[in-house]
Amino acid sequence: MEQKDIDKLRINMTKEQVQYVLGNPVAENSFDDNVWHYFYSLKGGRGDNFEKKLVLDFAEGKLVKMTGDFETPKNFNVPLDQ
Repeated sequence: MEQKDIDKLRINMTKEQVQYVLGNPVAENSFDDNVWHYFYSLKGGRGDNFEKKLVLDFAEGKLVKMTGDFETPKNFNVPLDQ
């Protein structure tokens, strides 16, 4: 998962569209299926580990918010259908 993938995310995307872009989440909240967690980890040979997380929130099956260690795409608040 790289920033170029995150940059494809837009508000109001369906869960299916997000899965197409990012794949399946690493963890879904069993109590709330509207919160998806993605985790990216890379272990370097000299102990220089790299970790990033991404949390996506959905409402009524549509993406409404993203938080975590990635930059929010500049066009995130522009729905795809505009």
